[in-house]
Amino acid sequence: MSTSDGIINMADMETIFSVTDAFGIHRESVRVELVKEDPGMVNQDARGTLEITVPESEPIESFAERLQVELEAMGHAYTPPATGDGEDEEDEDWLGS
Repeated sequence: MSTSDGIINMADMETIFSVTDAFGIHRESVRVELVKEDPGMVNQDARGTLEITVPESEPIESFAERLQVELEAMGHAYTPPATGDGEDEEDEDWLGS
């Protein structure tokens, strides 16, 4: 068991968000239980909210791989991360020219 005594921490959340962000899933559509519980779970409700329980006995990195596989099985498509090229320019264009 980790030093977190079965409670998720910010590093766990960032790992989960790194996966869900890559699928273009809005963070407000992700609900993560604060207490880790085996065997862990990924579910999507009728409204599209992802419900995630992080397993206590599995490293977060391997759960992240499992999360990716389960999201793909649910029909979510991986979106490559933006390279940052031109992203700031788009923001500047929006601000008014």
